[in-house]
Amino acid sequence: MANQNNIIRITSSPHISYGQNTQDLMRNVIIALLPLCAYGVYLYGLKALCVILLSVIASVGFEALFQKLTKQKITIKDCSAVVTGLIFALVLPPTTPIFMVLLGSLFAVVVAKGFFGGLGANVFNPALAGRAFLFVSFPAALGATWLTPHIDTISSATILSQMKDGFTGDASTYLQYFLGNRAGCIGESSILLILLAFVYLLVTKVIDWRAPVAMTVTMALATAITALVKGNDVAGSVILSLISGGFVLGAVFMVTDYATAPVTKKGRIVFGAGCGLLTFLIRNFGGYPEGVMFSILIMNTISAFLNGLTDRKYGYTKKSANGANK
Repeated sequence: MANQNNIIRITSSPHISYGQNTQDLMRNVIIALLPLCAYGVYLYGLKALCVILLSVIASVGFEALFQKLTKQKITIKDCSAVVTGLIFALVLPPTTPIFMVLLGSLFAVVVAKGFFGGLGANVFNPALAGRAFLFVSFPAALGATWLTPHIDTISSATILSQMKDGFTGDASTYLQYFLGNRAGCIGESSILLILLAFVYLLVTKVIDWRAPVAMTVTMALATAITALVKGNDVAGSVILSLISGGFVLGAVFMVTDYATAPVTKKGRIVFGAGCGLLTFLIRNFGGYPEGVMFSILIMNTISAFLNGLTDRKYGYTKKSANGANK
């Protein structure tokens, strides 16, 4: 008779092997996101706070309701819906109407996540899928920015458009963007806070460095080559391309998603490089000034392929230079 205590659990990825459970991981991500939320509220006021709170409450509520209606175990205690709600809010303008926040949250946790089997089984990053749904449905609202007394610089969308015409900024522009004195989505303003979150997530072993670094290096190289060809300031072009828009936010919180990014080390490098290259191409040659969202969603579609391409094949041996098996 088999021992009843020997239970084999079969679950979807992510599979964590160093002692942390899903709830622990999500709590660390929430801790990393909270300073971005606080700064977003500082910049944009109560409007941003309402968007953040509504997004989190709606994401948790819609996930619980969907699981109840489909007779699944309600898993909102794992905090994954809270993380989805926070990230979704941070990639929205503070002027986003209430009904759009609700629609986007519903699409993120039900369509992009629940319909695919829930946490670990989804193909697309839920928060970005929700934003993409709103972006194609209400492009004018999602492209809006809100200037406040705290902000005395031009918006991200404006500067991204100007970069196509050769604008490279100056030291003052770089400093303002790094510290967060700019308009844009709620959570993308302060590069400093996002980088501090990146360090925290690395130290707590929540994320892997390969995809973000590969994305950043690819974007920098592509921008530098283009600047050389056009005769623009190479250093200025590279710096501005990296700190403008939602590039750093996407590199830290989206390309590192467990469920939608490759699990192999080589796969993460290719995945990040692909996101960086696509972002560059969309920004410079596409019809949209920003390309981070679409680049990551496109690369999500081939994440499983990258796992199969870069995994270790057991049962095969490497051959030495003289043809002998090692």
